Amino acid sequence: MFKMYKERLIKIEKNIYELPKEEGMKVPGRVFFSEKMIKEIEEDSLKQIRNVAMLPGILKYSIGLADMHVGYGFPIGGVAVFDLDKGIISPGGVGYDINCSVRLLRTNLTKADILKKQKEVLDALDRKIPSGVGRGSKFNMNRSELNRILEGGAKYLVEKGYGMKEDYLHTEEEGQMKDAKASKVSDIAIRRGIGQLGTLGAGNHFLEVLFVEDIFNSEIAKVFGLKKNQAVIMIHCGSRGLGHQIASDYIKKMEKEYGFEKLPDRELINAPIKSQLGKDYYEAMCCAVNFAFANKQLITHWIRETMKEMFPKISIDVVYDICHNIAKFEEHFIDGKKQKVCVHRKGATRSFGPGREEIPKAYRDVGQPVLIPGTMGTASYVLVGTKKAEELTFGSTVHGAGRVMSRSSALRKIRGEDTKKQLNKKGIEIKAGSWKSLGEESPEVYKDIEEVVKIVDELGISKKIARLRPLAVVKG
Repeated sequence: MFKMYKERLIKIEKNIYELPKEEGMKVPGRVFFSEKMIKEIEEDSLKQIRNVAMLPGILKYSIGLADMHVGYGFPIGGVAVFDLDKGIISPGGVGYDINCSVRLLRTNLTKADILKKQKEVLDALDRKIPSGVGRGSKFNMNRSELNRILEGGAKYLVEKGYGMKEDYLHTEEEGQMKDAKASKVSDIAIRRGIGQLGTLGAGNHFLEVLFVEDIFNSEIAKVFGLKKNQAVIMIHCGSRGLGHQIASDYIKKMEKEYGFEKLPDRELINAPIKSQLGKDYYEAMCCAVNFAFANKQLITHWIRETMKEMFPKISIDVVYDICHNIAKFEEHFIDGKKQKVCVHRKGATRSFGPGREEIPKAYRDVGQPVLIPGTMGTASYVLVGTKKAEELTFGSTVHGAGRVMSRSSALRKIRGEDTKKQLNKKGIEIKAGSWKSLGEESPEVYKDIEEVVKIVDELGISKKIARLRPLAVVKG
């Protein structure tokens, strides 16, 4: 008798379940859920965990984290690691919104300072930072300038005067994937990206002004420059149309080159890591990553300009800028032996513990900052990476709450006007690109962020440092 995927899960220990190897799977699946959340897990997302486990060169496990839900090919909230000689690189394992990611800024303001000018702050940021479908950027550049941004990322913009050195030093990869080659990006992708630098876009992207509600580890919070009632700003956006087009371009190229007849799912189209097409995709993906870094760098610059008009003595510093939706070459221990591998994190984020040289020097003794955004009306979290994550999840943790309702379902059930009223009752001011976007991204379409964070904290794959609460939200 056929068993549903959920019925096949075997509990290994608290919050850890295994999907055993079956025909075609090269490794087992591992999912990190609580008993409470395992009841809500989607069958199709578990099927995707199984399908990813069938890909050539996969090592150890096909992983699903607590925010997992169905995505393109790979589940969102999925992690997979591949051998460099036998393994593959897959656009579906990275996602269309390449380096859709989060930057946290700390200020010398307090919650009380923001509340005195709450609507003024919201209106000013909304005017300055373009958001929503179709809103272009005020930042003008030509093709050669965009190429330099694609290869130089946030670091290039800082060198041009849009920020300070500490901004990119406190960014993953120091704000620049060095393998980026603009020549691997199509003309169509260039045309889609050239007018979008410094824009939030739509969907789940946002700009939030929050305050630090609680501190769970005062020593590490101090290292991160965070204290109770401090005003902070969170930016969530990615590589916009440029990244989406790069994914589309290389999916088509890989289908033409390799076909998909032998794959368990057409959306798992891939190329061998060492193939020319695999290298080309990686170099183009790095360009999209750099565009996303630069995007947040320009937004940071504009936030500083805007906030200084209202608070002349304000200081704004980057705490950290963390990647989601990315493939990287990293060293990890596989069966006790250190090995360089290709890590796909889709809707997942890095969570390295103390000592890793990839962590900014300012944080290397305590571990990497981990940023877990909430959903407009809910808390967001700052956590810290751990050695436990390196043991269990290839140094990875969740990237957010994870959806429980599709956008189309949300629009049938939720009115954006009602969402705005609910947020206003909580003391949160909001501006959105449309009522539709508010309905699609309403807090109830996501999993419980408190439960998701509780799971990763109990597992030890990232540990709670601070809880943040929103005061003003600009929604794409």
